[in-house]
Amino acid sequence: MKDYALAAIAGIWLADGLSLLLAPRFVVERLREVIRQQPAIWTWQWLSVVAGAVLLFTALPLRYQPLWVLTALAMLTKGLFLVLGPEKWRSRLVEWCLNREDVDYRFVGIGLCTLAALLLHALGWLGQE
Repeated sequence: MKDYALAAIAGIWLADGLSLLLAPRFVVERLREVIRQQPAIWTWQWLSVVAGAVLLFTALPLRYQPLWVLTALAMLTKGLFLVLGPEKWRSRLVEWCLNREDVDYRFVGIGLCTLAALLLHALGWLGQE
């Protein structure tokens, strides 16, 4: 069961990464629109907290352990900050993130795709030894 949970996280990373690689401006504009229309979207950041906790505890025996620990801690920190952080700081950070150049989003997309591929490799679902 834990393999499927980790594969789901890898799938989310892959989908997000590919969308940022292929159409970064479209994705960011849609995200900006959703944030403007539905301020309650921040409750979805609990998903990042839960996924970070799942990654932290279930990926420990896998290959690339330091990467999973750092990634899980980053997910937990980001999610908790966006849910519980002061509105002023959160809005500044989100505004800064949503006003980057397209190439910046593409680098993030490459990073997410790389994380997805490495997690699937660590699970034994990608590549053979």
